[in-house]
Amino acid sequence: MWPYYPDLLATPVPRYTSYPTAAEFGPLSATDHAQALGGAHGNVSLYVHIPFCEKICFYCGCNTGKAGKRQRLESYLDALCREIDLVSDLLPSDAAVRRIAFGGGSPNAISPAEFLALVDRLTTQFSIDDPVFSIELDPRTFTAEWAKAIGRVGIERASLGVQTFSPHCQEAIGRIQPESLIERSVGLLRDNGVSSLNFDLMYGLPDQSHEDLRDSLEQSLSLGPDRIALFGYAHVPHLIPRQRVIDGNALPGPADRFAMASLGHELITSHGYHAIGFDHFAKPDDPLAQAAATGKLRRNFQGCTDDQSTILIGLGSSAVSSFPKLLVQNEKNSGRYRMLASQGRLTTSVGITRSTDDQMLGRLIENLLCAGRADVPQFLQRSVSDGLEPFIDRGLVTLDGDRLSICSTGVPYSRAIAALFDAYRPQSARRFSSAI
Repeated sequence: MWPYYPDLLATPVPRYTSYPTAAEFGPLSATDHAQALGGAHGNVSLYVHIPFCEKICFYCGCNTGKAGKRQRLESYLDALCREIDLVSDLLPSDAAVRRIAFGGGSPNAISPAEFLALVDRLTTQFSIDDPVFSIELDPRTFTAEWAKAIGRVGIERASLGVQTFSPHCQEAIGRIQPESLIERSVGLLRDNGVSSLNFDLMYGLPDQSHEDLRDSLEQSLSLGPDRIALFGYAHVPHLIPRQRVIDGNALPGPADRFAMASLGHELITSHGYHAIGFDHFAKPDDPLAQAAATGKLRRNFQGCTDDQSTILIGLGSSAVSSFPKLLVQNEKNSGRYRMLASQGRLTTSVGITRSTDDQMLGRLIENLLCAGRADVPQFLQRSVSDGLEPFIDRGLVTLDGDRLSICSTGVPYSRAIAALFDAYRPQSARRFSSAI
């Protein structure tokens, strides 16, 4: 379905869940963070990070650690509540929370009772206005008690970390979970009010064949998720030490990865799902598909989203907050995070001030990745002309006046095309993941 041009995919590029990307973050004063919170008027969204899992997978690039002793979890939750109190005090009275997302790690690494207490703390401290709740879950440790807690809170959106149904691939990435476990989790979530259910799946895994991927996709589709996110495994053991367990020689090569992405796109869309950006898919009646159809699709640190707020406040260690003029990340180290929070201080670690040019380029990159098109001023066209030319010559994009459009054949090259407009990329020393 897609033409393969390896030279156009040779350079690793960011996923662009923000611009500038986290690779450009540097030391940032907590004063800047406090000022941004004080100027956060109108609708805001919250992201709450639980950096623990009961079992750690080899492939995972998230900031998470093994749950271990109960005291470690309890002290973290205590620090998180202190941060909630401080951040809520800094927000203006007209800041209304419309969305709350729980991620990790695995939020279900804590107990259902602890989760309900955390939700109570959020609803008590913030001005909550009929929020949309979402949560990421590890099906290996998901219980009926947890499902009841989700129903009690009224969470309608959930994401299951499925990754693959292939037993040998599961073993290679340290994530053993039989299909019956996924089926049980789906049933529990549906019975407790989840109407928008996402499966996270992966291609490019160690020893994964095209047939392995096809089987996993077909098994997933038979369970009827409302959304599917199909990501290419990013093997960066120089950045993520736990990935050193994975044999790099067992990974599919670039041509195989490309073919797997194409297979996934073709198979999922043939079952009635709409392609959202490059690696997300949704049923036509799902809010994500509706946002894409109406030009309201956005991109944030959770990937493609229908969230329209320009302010996302991250709570918890390593959580990122996004403001129109500022990106800021909390302290990653759990111990230092707890220490700062216990002292009644913002846990700010790093970030970047977003200049006017950053905001303009961020909108352009977001439009390319979400809508497949963007208006490019003439001065920018001149600055990227050499890099853009091979994409135009091969029919992957069109340029009509100021309008740059990604063709259907150019979809897998979206991140590489967007990277042409990244003013920081040539200077960044960090190596990113494969473009596909």
